[in-house]
Amino acid sequence: MKLIIAEKPDQGSTLASIFKHKKQNGFIEIFPNETFTKGAYVTWAIGHLCQLVSPEKYEPGWKKWSLDTLPIIPEQFQYEVTRDKAKQFTVIKKLVSDPNVTEIIHAGDAGREGELIIRNILRLTNCKKPMKRLWISSLTPNAIREGFNKLLDEQETKSLYFEAYTRACADWIVGMNGSRLYSLLLQQKGFSDVFSVGRVQTPTLALIVKREIEIENFKSEPFWEVIAHFSIDGKKYSGKWQNDGEIRVKTKELAEKVAAFCRDKPAEVAEVLSERKEFLPPLLYNLSALQAEANKRYKFSPKNTLDILQKLYQKGFVSYPRSDSRYVTKEEASTFPDILNRLSHIKEYESFFPLPIASIAENKRYVNEKKVTDHYAIIPTEQIPYLDRLSSEERKIYDLIVTSLIAAHYNKAVAEYTTVTTLVDGRASFISKGKVQLEEGWRKVLKNKERDEEPELPVLKQGEQGKTVKVDVKESQTQPPKRYTEGQLITLMKTAGKHIDDKELEKILTKTEGLGTEATRAGIITMLKDRLYIEVKKNVVYATAKAKILIEAIGEEILASPEMTAKWEKKLKEISEGSAIPKHFMEQTKKMILHLISSSLNQSASWTFSDEMTQNFTPGKQKGKRRSPSKLGPCKKCDGEIIDKGTFYGCSNYKKNQCNFTISKKILGKNITQKNVKLLLSGEKTELIEGFTNKDKTFNARLFLDEQEKRIKFLFEENAEKVIPSANK
Repeated sequence: MKLIIAEKPDQGSTLASIFKHKKQNGFIEIFPNETFTKGAYVTWAIGHLCQLVSPEKYEPGWKKWSLDTLPIIPEQFQYEVTRDKAKQFTVIKKLVSDPNVTEIIHAGDAGREGELIIRNILRLTNCKKPMKRLWISSLTPNAIREGFNKLLDEQETKSLYFEAYTRACADWIVGMNGSRLYSLLLQQKGFSDVFSVGRVQTPTLALIVKREIEIENFKSEPFWEVIAHFSIDGKKYSGKWQNDGEIRVKTKELAEKVAAFCRDKPAEVAEVLSERKEFLPPLLYNLSALQAEANKRYKFSPKNTLDILQKLYQKGFVSYPRSDSRYVTKEEASTFPDILNRLSHIKEYESFFPLPIASIAENKRYVNEKKVTDHYAIIPTEQIPYLDRLSSEERKIYDLIVTSLIAAHYNKAVAEYTTVTTLVDGRASFISKGKVQLEEGWRKVLKNKERDEEPELPVLKQGEQGKTVKVDVKESQTQPPKRYTEGQLITLMKTAGKHIDDKELEKILTKTEGLGTEATRAGIITMLKDRLYIEVKKNVVYATAKAKILIEAIGEEILASPEMTAKWEKKLKEISEGSAIPKHFMEQTKKMILHLISSSLNQSASWTFSDEMTQNFTPGKQKGKRRSPSKLGPCKKCDGEIIDKGTFYGCSNYKKNQCNFTISKKILGKNITQKNVKLLLSGEKTELIEGFTNKDKTFNARLFLDEQEKRIKFLFEENAEKVIPSANK
């Protein structure tokens, strides 16, 4: 009898669904059949059922956060069962130990993490039984049946386990040591919070903070444009005045002077330049591309897209979701005609059929065995859903995948881009740009999904004459770089290699996967949100003061650079290929951590932070960490201490004597930091705080605590005082 272990309950149910079976408590019994002549059991993990143990499990002294205990580096890493998943582990262990079970079938997701999850469970059960590997890219009945008939030998994927295990242990070392190091050093600077550090999350955060600093330091400058409206033989269009190829005018006076000269003057088409451009259909989706597109189109967060995709996969409607490839094999391409034929009968897609191209099996743009890694591109399967039975979000994601496959069977789109130069009164030159769509091609399928900013121009010929109907002067401001959206953040992580100066390392990072993997990027972004490093408002990513403080402290250390990830990914790739030894990689990781600790301890005395960072820093509650709240100073109403209570500062004696002395965390739109609260409670005035806003008026002031009235007041430079209503009690 065989025991099949899946990664998740739904996947276990799907694997068993094609056979006659009976559900039991925590597993499914498959009755004897052609594939399993003696029957089989199907059970499952619940994602990461095991976890690396906490530091104190190795050394009790490592429980306390102290600089003296660093570095924390176990001699041998240990895994344990996650407490809330112990019941399912017991089920698996009992089945593994069943004497009727003679072979294990590893049916975790076909990738690194799936390899790690199931093998870790088997290690903890002390399983010595032979194992085979199920490796499939979709959960359709055909794929499942074929996968069970073509099981891999467990040695064929073992190197992936070594890579994933090494990655997890190295990340543990970086996270445990780096987080404690910077949390404790920044605590000495007055920032009482947990500063989480990670091999992928920190360089990702550094890129976000870099953009935030660029925006803050950007100096906006005004410029003007002169826009003329022409009528040439009844054909109307507009153009912008250009001088030596520059359309921006630096002074209002010059812009108005040009406009005044051009009004009501004759105009002539001096030059018409046309360029024909061809656009091939987009590639098929991998996970990053799909997450970026869903975010751009529907504002779905990357995690939401992955969750929706996982549901579609588990229902058998799409192929494996965590793919990093945008190509398919010839074998997979041979299934497209059947899949497309089935899609042609769906009302929403029938207008796209018949297809201009019957098969793309020989098209290397899509079919390239060498560019297919563990999995091929995300495509619809032959199992077509009833669209009205999908949720609204599932329909949108499914539609993106379906239309990408249909568009691949269309011809290229062809457009003509035209640049027209118009002379006013033979002297003033105006430029106009536009396009004409000559062949719609694949844009017929994706016409509502592709944006083109170029306007259409009338057909114009050199030498045609007319007049200048109207001339406007438009004032604008230079704009800072834009903040990233969540979708752009996924793309940024994927393409982080371009942020490295070393060309060889850039090549490595581009060849691997950038920062993180297809499977982990959405989780990294979620982690940055949960740890209060970023805020996402209307799909735009903002770096918080906490993020800026951490990245400022880390400075030029390699921990904040994609360079480290490039080096790590190169070595990890070699481990997965069997050409590098995990032990050597771990030794390099330990050396890096020792250097980081030594360097940061030496440099921390010289760390300085801007007023903006300190004033806007607000400690937040960290998941999984409970630490005693910092005492900020004596209560002004009783013998208690003022502590951070999350949304406000309040007395530690509230439960004891109901003392209601509090200080607000935000006053007229400005965050009140712990540092300033300490100053208030010690009888001093705060630093100058800029940007208080009251009834659309903005002002700067210091704060002080009137101990008689037990109220906080504004202190202006001229020493005028103003009570802050409702700011304290």
